[in-house]
Amino acid sequence: MLARHVPVLGGAGGAAAGARAGRSGVQRLGALLAGVGGTGLESTLTSLGLATLVGRTRFDVLDELITFIAGDGDDLDSQAARDAACDVLDEVFGDADTWTELTDTAETAVSRENLLTLLETFLAQYVYNRVPVIAERLSRITDPHALRQADEEMRQIIQVLVSLRIPHDPYAVDWAGPEGRQIAEDTVLMTYEALQGLDGDAQ
Repeated sequence: MLARHVPVLGGAGGAAAGARAGRSGVQRLGALLAGVGGTGLESTLTSLGLATLVGRTRFDVLDELITFIAGDGDDLDSQAARDAACDVLDEVFGDADTWTELTDTAETAVSRENLLTLLETFLAQYVYNRVPVIAERLSRITDPHALRQADEEMRQIIQVLVSLRIPHDPYAVDWAGPEGRQIAEDTVLMTYEALQGLDGDAQ
């Protein structure tokens, strides 16, 4: 199913070209995470033009960050990115609610070692959310256990295929600039090429 999805989006090249919210989301999330891990949440929000969020509680902070990363959700592409961003930010902030809790949790959760994993999770979730036939196919499964298993298998396949490659320290990447844009474009294209190349057993 996953491999057959790619031609619907115009092949690997067309799918990658249309993944605007995914590409920009990788860059913006990369800038956010690298900043949080390197200089802390407060200074990062200020540097990203989000200083009004400093001192706010969970709902306000996460709502604005999701929009910053993925846009307003005014089309299916942006909505796919928003849902993916929500999943990743839940990992970063955990159950934190107050500003102090948000700061402490995020700065503990983000490290050089897991920054790429968080970005890959975002992209994998985004690609999954963008597959137009998944909901239709899963709705045909009546057994709840089989439904959960099929859903998890498809998510795992995509997660394995996403591989974000950077040339050096992720904290030093200019995520908002040409370097970050190239990393995002290359990763999205390689992911769709890998999906397109899946054999029948993996679909």
